[in-house]
Amino acid sequence: MPVPRVRRWKPLALTAAAVLVGITVPTAATATASPAPAAAPSAVGAYDDTYYQDALGKTGPELKSALHTIVSDQTKLSYSQVWDALKATDEDPANSANVILLYSGASRSKSANGGDQGDWNREHVWAKSHGDFGTATGPGTDIHHLRPADVTVNSIRGNKDFDNGGSAVAGAPGSLTDGDSFEPRDEVKGDVARMILYMAVRYDGESGFPDLEPNDEVDNGSAPAIGRLSVLKQWNDEDPPDAFEKKRNQVIFDTYQHNRNPFIDHPEWVPAIW
Repeated sequence: MPVPRVRRWKPLALTAAAVLVGITVPTAATATASPAPAAAPSAVGAYDDTYYQDALGKTGPELKSALHTIVSDQTKLSYSQVWDALKATDEDPANSANVILLYSGASRSKSANGGDQGDWNREHVWAKSHGDFGTATGPGTDIHHLRPADVTVNSIRGNKDFDNGGSAVAGAPGSLTDGDSFEPRDEVKGDVARMILYMAVRYDGESGFPDLEPNDEVDNGSAPAIGRLSVLKQWNDEDPPDAFEKKRNQVIFDTYQHNRNPFIDHPEWVPAIW
Protein backbone atom coordinates (compact mmCIF):
# COMPACT_ATOMS: atom_id res chain seq x y z
CA MET A 1 0.00 0.00 0.00
CA PRO A 2 1.49 3.36 -0.97
CA VAL A 3 2.33 5.74 1.85
CA PRO A 4 0.09 8.84 1.79
CA ARG A 5 1.92 12.04 1.10
CA VAL A 6 1.81 14.81 3.68
CA ARG A 7 -0.37 17.76 2.78
CA ARG A 8 1.73 20.85 2.23
CA TRP A 9 -0.37 23.67 3.62
CA LYS A 10 -0.10 25.99 6.57
CA PRO A 11 -2.30 25.66 9.68
CA LEU A 12 -5.60 27.48 9.51
CA ALA A 13 -4.52 29.70 12.39
CA LEU A 14 -2.15 31.46 10.02
CA THR A 15 -4.72 32.17 7.34
CA ALA A 16 -6.13 35.46 8.70
CA ALA A 17 -2.70 36.93 9.30
CA ALA A 18 -1.55 35.89 5.88
CA VAL A 19 -4.53 37.57 4.20
CA LEU A 20 -3.60 40.84 5.85
CA VAL A 21 -0.29 40.89 4.02
CA GLY A 22 -1.66 39.60 0.73
CA ILE A 23 -0.36 36.00 0.96
CA THR A 24 -2.61 33.27 -0.42
CA VAL A 25 -2.70 30.35 2.02
CA PRO A 26 -4.50 27.13 1.06
CA THR A 27 -7.34 26.10 3.36
CA ALA A 28 -8.39 22.59 4.26
CA ALA A 29 -10.89 22.71 1.40
CA THR A 30 -8.27 23.54 -1.19
CA ALA A 31 -5.24 21.64 0.11
CA THR A 32 -4.10 18.69 -1.97
CA ALA A 33 -1.53 15.98 -1.55
CA SER A 34 0.65 17.55 -4.23
CA PRO A 35 2.79 20.66 -3.67
CA ALA A 36 1.07 23.79 -4.96
CA PRO A 37 2.53 25.26 -8.17
CA ALA A 38 4.53 28.46 -7.93
CA ALA A 39 2.28 31.51 -7.95
CA ALA A 40 2.14 33.44 -11.20
CA PRO A 41 2.84 37.19 -11.12
CA SER A 42 -0.89 37.81 -11.56
CA ALA A 43 -1.91 35.55 -8.65
CA VAL A 44 -5.05 36.82 -6.97
CA GLY A 45 -4.26 38.65 -3.73
CA ALA A 46 -6.37 39.87 -0.86
CA TYR A 47 -7.60 42.97 -2.74
CA ASP A 48 -7.50 41.75 -6.33
CA ASP A 49 -11.16 40.84 -6.64
CA THR A 50 -12.24 44.20 -5.19
CA TYR A 51 -9.80 47.10 -5.04
CA TYR A 52 -7.61 46.10 -8.01
CA GLN A 53 -10.20 44.36 -10.16
CA ASP A 54 -10.01 46.98 -12.93
CA ALA A 55 -6.21 46.66 -13.18
CA LEU A 56 -5.89 42.89 -13.48
CA GLY A 57 -4.63 41.58 -16.81
CA LYS A 58 -3.31 44.95 -17.97
CA THR A 59 0.27 46.03 -18.65
CA GLY A 60 2.14 49.15 -19.73
CA PRO A 61 0.21 52.43 -20.09
CA GLU A 62 -3.14 50.67 -19.62
CA LEU A 63 -2.06 49.30 -16.25
CA LYS A 64 -0.63 52.64 -15.18
CA SER A 65 -3.87 54.42 -16.15
CA ALA A 66 -6.03 51.88 -14.35
CA LEU A 67 -3.94 52.15 -11.18
CA HIS A 68 -4.07 55.95 -11.36
CA THR A 69 -7.85 55.85 -11.36
CA ILE A 70 -7.89 53.40 -8.45
CA VAL A 71 -5.41 55.14 -6.13
CA SER A 72 -6.70 58.66 -6.87
CA ASP A 73 -9.79 57.87 -4.81
CA GLN A 74 -8.33 58.93 -1.47
CA THR A 75 -8.86 61.05 1.61
CA LYS A 76 -6.41 63.97 1.64
CA LEU A 77 -4.59 65.15 4.75
CA SER A 78 -3.36 68.58 5.75
CA TYR A 79 0.36 69.00 6.35
CA SER A 80 -0.21 69.31 10.11
CA GLN A 81 -2.21 66.06 10.13
CA VAL A 82 0.81 64.28 8.66
CA TRP A 83 2.62 64.46 12.03
CA ASP A 84 0.06 62.27 13.80
CA ALA A 85 -0.36 59.99 10.81
CA LEU A 86 3.36 59.17 10.67
CA LYS A 87 3.33 58.36 14.38
CA ALA A 88 0.92 55.55 13.52
CA THR A 89 2.18 54.41 10.12
CA ASP A 90 5.84 54.24 11.16
CA GLU A 91 5.44 53.10 14.74
CA ASP A 92 8.28 50.94 16.05
CA PRO A 93 6.87 47.40 16.36
CA ALA A 94 9.06 46.88 19.43
CA ASN A 95 8.21 50.18 21.15
CA SER A 96 4.86 51.86 20.58
CA ALA A 97 6.20 55.15 21.96
CA ASN A 98 8.67 55.46 19.07
CA VAL A 99 8.82 55.68 15.29
CA ILE A 100 11.38 54.10 12.97
CA LEU A 101 13.37 56.63 10.96
CA LEU A 102 13.59 55.86 7.24
CA TYR A 103 17.23 56.39 6.33
CA SER A 104 18.89 55.51 9.63
CA GLY A 105 16.61 52.76 10.90
CA ALA A 106 16.85 54.34 14.36
CA SER A 107 13.96 54.18 16.81
CA ARG A 108 13.10 57.63 18.14
CA SER A 109 10.44 59.01 20.45
CA LYS A 110 7.24 60.05 18.73
CA SER A 111 7.34 63.27 20.74
CA ALA A 112 10.75 64.21 19.28
CA ASN A 113 9.19 65.56 16.10
CA GLY A 114 10.27 69.03 15.03
CA GLY A 115 13.01 70.91 13.28
CA ASP A 116 15.92 70.89 15.73
CA GLN A 117 19.00 68.70 15.68
CA GLY A 118 18.09 65.34 17.18
CA ASP A 119 14.46 65.67 16.13
CA TRP A 120 12.74 63.79 13.34
CA ASN A 121 10.78 65.55 10.63
CA ARG A 122 8.63 64.81 7.58
CA GLU A 123 10.79 63.61 4.72
CA HIS A 124 9.30 63.95 1.24
CA VAL A 125 10.80 60.92 -0.50
CA TRP A 126 9.70 62.44 -3.80
CA ALA A 127 11.45 65.73 -3.04
CA LYS A 128 8.85 68.49 -3.10
CA SER A 129 11.05 70.71 -5.25
CA HIS A 130 10.85 68.05 -8.01
CA GLY A 131 7.63 69.49 -9.34
CA ASP A 132 7.42 72.48 -7.00
CA PHE A 133 4.36 71.19 -5.12
CA GLY A 134 5.64 72.21 -1.70
CA THR A 135 3.45 71.14 1.20
CA ALA A 136 0.17 71.70 -0.60
CA THR A 137 -2.58 69.22 0.18
CA GLY A 138 -2.13 66.47 -2.38
CA PRO A 139 1.40 65.42 -3.34
CA GLY A 140 2.84 67.54 -0.56
CA THR A 141 0.86 65.69 2.11
CA ASP A 142 0.52 62.20 0.64
CA ILE A 143 1.79 59.89 3.39
CA HIS A 144 2.53 57.11 0.93
CA HIS A 145 5.79 59.00 0.31
CA LEU A 146 6.20 60.92 3.57
CA ARG A 147 8.35 59.21 6.20
CA PRO A 148 9.98 60.14 9.52
CA ALA A 149 13.65 61.02 9.06
CA ASP A 150 16.35 62.49 11.26
CA VAL A 151 16.50 66.25 10.69
CA THR A 152 20.21 66.25 9.87
CA VAL A 153 20.03 63.21 7.60
CA ASN A 154 17.00 64.67 5.85
CA SER A 155 19.01 67.83 5.16
CA ILE A 156 21.88 65.77 3.73
CA ARG A 157 19.50 64.00 1.38
CA GLY A 158 17.94 67.34 0.40
CA ASN A 159 16.31 67.04 -3.02
CA LYS A 160 18.86 64.65 -4.52
CA ASP A 161 17.80 61.96 -6.93
CA PHE A 162 18.32 58.31 -6.01
CA ASP A 163 21.27 56.30 -7.32
CA ASN A 164 23.98 53.92 -6.16
CA GLY A 165 27.26 55.13 -4.72
CA GLY A 166 28.83 57.93 -2.75
CA SER A 167 30.28 58.42 0.70
CA ALA A 168 28.85 57.29 4.03
CA VAL A 169 26.13 59.47 5.53
CA ALA A 170 26.76 60.42 9.15
CA GLY A 171 23.85 59.31 11.30
CA ALA A 172 22.45 56.90 8.70
CA PRO A 173 24.50 53.68 8.63
CA GLY A 174 24.42 52.04 5.22
CA SER A 175 23.29 55.16 3.37
CA LEU A 176 25.56 56.87 0.84
CA THR A 177 25.53 60.22 -0.93
CA ASP A 178 27.45 62.29 -3.44
CA GLY A 179 26.91 65.62 -5.16
CA ASP A 180 23.77 64.66 -7.08
CA SER A 181 22.35 61.45 -5.59
CA PHE A 182 21.44 59.58 -2.44
CA GLU A 183 21.48 55.83 -1.78
CA PRO A 184 19.41 54.64 1.21
CA ARG A 185 20.36 51.68 3.36
CA ASP A 186 19.67 48.25 1.85
CA GLU A 187 16.71 47.54 4.12
CA VAL A 188 14.60 50.35 2.60
CA LYS A 189 15.83 50.53 -0.97
CA GLY A 190 12.70 48.81 -2.23
CA ASP A 191 10.51 50.98 -0.01
CA VAL A 192 11.99 54.10 -1.59
CA ALA A 193 11.52 52.73 -5.11
CA ARG A 194 7.88 51.80 -4.53
CA MET A 195 7.11 55.18 -2.93
CA ILE A 196 8.60 57.02 -5.90
CA LEU A 197 6.71 54.91 -8.43
CA TYR A 198 3.45 55.28 -6.50
CA MET A 199 3.82 59.06 -6.83
CA ALA A 200 4.38 58.73 -10.58
CA VAL A 201 1.13 56.79 -10.91
CA ARG A 202 -0.92 58.91 -8.52
CA TYR A 203 -0.01 62.40 -9.80
CA ASP A 204 -0.28 62.80 -13.56
CA GLY A 205 -1.05 66.49 -14.09
CA GLU A 206 -4.65 66.58 -12.87
CA SER A 207 -6.13 69.01 -10.32
CA GLY A 208 -3.40 71.56 -10.92
CA PHE A 209 -0.61 69.26 -9.74
CA PRO A 210 2.45 68.43 -11.85
CA ASP A 211 2.78 65.28 -13.94
CA LEU A 212 5.36 63.39 -11.90
CA GLU A 213 7.51 60.94 -13.86
CA PRO A 214 10.66 58.94 -13.10
CA ASN A 215 13.54 59.11 -15.55
CA ASP A 216 16.99 57.57 -15.75
CA GLU A 217 18.86 60.74 -14.83
CA VAL A 218 20.21 62.42 -11.73
CA ASP A 219 20.49 66.14 -10.97
CA ASN A 220 16.91 66.72 -12.18
CA GLY A 221 16.64 69.95 -10.21
CA SER A 222 13.14 71.39 -10.16
CA ALA A 223 11.78 69.34 -13.06
CA PRO A 224 8.74 67.19 -12.17
CA ALA A 225 11.00 64.17 -12.61
CA ILE A 226 13.20 62.06 -10.38
CA GLY A 227 15.69 59.29 -11.00
CA ARG A 228 17.35 57.01 -11.50
CA LEU A 229 14.61 54.71 -12.84
CA SER A 230 16.86 51.77 -13.71
CA VAL A 231 18.24 51.78 -10.17
CA LEU A 232 14.79 52.10 -8.61
CA LYS A 233 13.65 49.05 -10.58
CA GLN A 234 16.72 47.17 -9.34
CA TRP A 235 15.96 48.15 -5.74
CA ASN A 236 12.35 47.01 -6.12
CA ASP A 237 13.62 43.57 -7.15
CA GLU A 238 16.36 43.27 -4.55
CA ASP A 239 14.35 44.50 -1.55
CA PRO A 240 10.81 43.08 -1.70
CA PRO A 241 8.10 44.39 0.63
CA ASP A 242 8.62 43.33 4.24
CA ALA A 243 6.17 43.14 7.14
CA PHE A 244 6.79 46.76 8.20
CA GLU A 245 6.10 48.13 4.72
CA LYS A 246 3.00 45.98 4.28
CA LYS A 247 1.60 46.99 7.67
CA ARG A 248 2.26 50.64 6.83
CA ASN A 249 0.31 50.30 3.58
CA GLN A 250 -2.57 48.73 5.50
CA VAL A 251 -2.69 51.46 8.16
CA ILE A 252 -2.79 54.15 5.45
CA PHE A 253 -5.61 52.30 3.72
CA ASP A 254 -7.65 51.52 6.83
CA THR A 255 -7.22 54.71 8.84
CA TYR A 256 -5.95 57.67 6.83
CA GLN A 257 -6.03 58.00 3.04
CA HIS A 258 -8.05 54.88 2.21
CA ASN A 259 -5.91 54.17 -0.83
CA ARG A 260 -3.06 51.73 -1.31
CA ASN A 261 0.41 51.70 -2.83
CA PRO A 262 -0.14 49.06 -5.53
CA PHE A 263 3.57 48.27 -5.83
CA ILE A 264 3.67 47.02 -2.24
CA ASP A 265 0.82 44.63 -3.01
CA HIS A 266 2.17 43.79 -6.48
CA PRO A 267 5.91 44.54 -6.88
CA GLU A 268 5.76 42.76 -10.25
CA TRP A 269 3.68 45.66 -11.60
CA VAL A 270 6.83 47.83 -11.61
CA PRO A 271 8.43 46.06 -14.61
CA ALA A 272 4.95 45.59 -16.10
CA ILE A 273 4.69 49.40 -16.43
CA TRP A 274 8.31 50.51 -16.82
